[in-house]
Amino acid sequence: MGLVHLLRAVTVEFDLLGAEFAARHHLHTTDVRALIHLLDATRQGVRATPGWLGEQLSLNSAGTTALIDRLERLALIRRTRDTADRRRVLLTVEAKAHELGWAFFGPVISEMTTIAEGFDADELETVHRFLTAVLQSTRRAM
Repeated sequence: MGLVHLLRAVTVEFDLLGAEFAARHHLHTTDVRALIHLLDATRQGVRATPGWLGEQLSLNSAGTTALIDRLERLALIRRTRDTADRRRVLLTVEAKAHELGWAFFGPVISEMTTIAEGFDADELETVHRFLTAVLQSTRRAM
């Protein structure tokens, strides 16, 4: 199977996995994407605001507010005031979301980590460079 077709197959499987997670927890797939963006923001030190999240998901203000309201009602995220600028609202992922995510995706992540251990540093660097270039190319297409 060619790289492009293999990458497409992996993408389809991840989409199906995400859809299953969403269905089990009564979420929309956009809710799952929002949680992923918020988790990534935390890892990268980005202070996520509703406006930032809306940009990441290509949602308008009303859609972003509805999404945040849903996730907050489910106790998956919380809104807090920025201590540096009380006018700004920050979004934080709650422990419940982490727990649900790890319970569902943890085995897959563990297996991928084990698989990666079978590759040497040069091979992993090549895979990293390839996936980074594919990601950048995909983002440019949008």
